[in-house]
Amino acid sequence: MTVIVRDLRPGAPADVEGFVRVRRAALPFMVSTPESVVHDLTRTPPGARFRQLLAEAGGEIVGTAQVGLAHDSPEPGQGSLNVYVHPARRGRGAGSALTRAGEEHLAAHGAARVFAWVLDEPDHRGFAGRRGYRASRSAHFLRLDLANGSLPPLQDPPAGVELRTAADFAADPRPLFDLDTEVSADEPGDIQAGLTDYEAWLEETWRHPLLDLGLTVVAVAEGRPVAFTAARTDGAGRYSTGMTGTARAHRGRGLAKLVKNASLHRARAAGHREAFTGNDTGNGPMLAVNKWFGYEICATEVRYARELG
Repeated sequence: MTVIVRDLRPGAPADVEGFVRVRRAALPFMVSTPESVVHDLTRTPPGARFRQLLAEAGGEIVGTAQVGLAHDSPEPGQGSLNVYVHPARRGRGAGSALTRAGEEHLAAHGAARVFAWVLDEPDHRGFAGRRGYRASRSAHFLRLDLANGSLPPLQDPPAGVELRTAADFAADPRPLFDLDTEVSADEPGDIQAGLTDYEAWLEETWRHPLLDLGLTVVAVAEGRPVAFTAARTDGAGRYSTGMTGTARAHRGRGLAKLVKNASLHRARAAGHREAFTGNDTGNGPMLAVNKWFGYEICATEVRYARELG
């Protein structure tokens, strides 16, 4: 059956719902909604040349891709391409067609290297290897059963520290941007990048439809945020933390555990049944924190790279 690759149309509900359906089937441990898909497509800066691609076969959406340039990196010519095909529709050419279209798009806009996340499974790794991609670091997806599992008891913050939520910063989120900028700079990754544009952060991150301000917990000391865990929810009982970080001067005090524990307790009280997060396999401290909470590894991805040209 012929596979057609085309752009997702943000105003077409069938496109957006098809994208979410495929991604949930391929990556059940990632939180997404139709609103978040449209937001990502329409709020990403033009310099990223960001596209969401669909693979169609027989009128059915069977695969997706997210492709774009690392516009905020000081090193030019780097792009990303993440391809996912519905598990029931693999092996029929959709992945190859999406990869080819994504690489052509990146090359046309000056990318010399492309990075891709690939599930750590023989078929997926073989697919990447046959196309000239080479493996580098890896990352785990982790899951916690909020509905039936147990959480560590809530702890009192240390002297001089109080817990708030992101909702308390709704009138002026700039202090959270400053903290996010600092901790993001220390995140492991293949592409050097940093947060520099406050207005872009407001549009892409603060106003993201998945961000739950009431469940995002912030530790405040001396009048400013010093640790936080950012919570995302999908309105269907699924909760995810994409970033938990502590300011450099306040590390080693257990603040990451403190804010994450408070957020998880809030999430369970709000009726969320599953909690997800992700960690670089080399990020020992956060893996230890998540193990302490009871998270279990549910999947692993490997970062692959290929030189274009």
